[in-house]
Amino acid sequence: QVQLVESGGGLVQAGDSLRLSCAASGRTFSSYAMGWFRQAPGKDREFVAAITLSGGSTAYADSVKGRFTISRDNAKNTVYLQMNSLKPEDTAVYYCAASLRRYGLTTISSYDYWGQGTQVTVSS
Repeated sequence: QVQLVESGGGLVQAGDSLRLSCAASGRTFSSYAMGWFRQAPGKDREFVAAITLSGGSTAYADSVKGRFTISRDNAKNTVYLQMNSLKPEDTAVYYCAASLRRYGLTTISSYDYWGQGTQVTVSS
């Protein structure tokens, strides 16, 4: 089992940057593909980014491509989401998630464990 704790959220202005972190417990972090999702008020949770076990492959939602970067440090049991050029529409609770699957990492149902989320608010 994996426990996930997100941090790094906050209130920023449009155009600013934030880096989210997700710390995982357990000794098998490198066995999980990792993803970031977000949920804005009144909207469904949506895929943001995903990264494979070794970090060799990543995927992004079209809405964040070119602005967000997902990375992981298996030695630190941590996955990151660097968010640049933030927009008001990026405002949401951001969740990290862990998956034992190797495919379908853009889909919520592919993930086995979830963190509690961290709030990101971008003012215009």
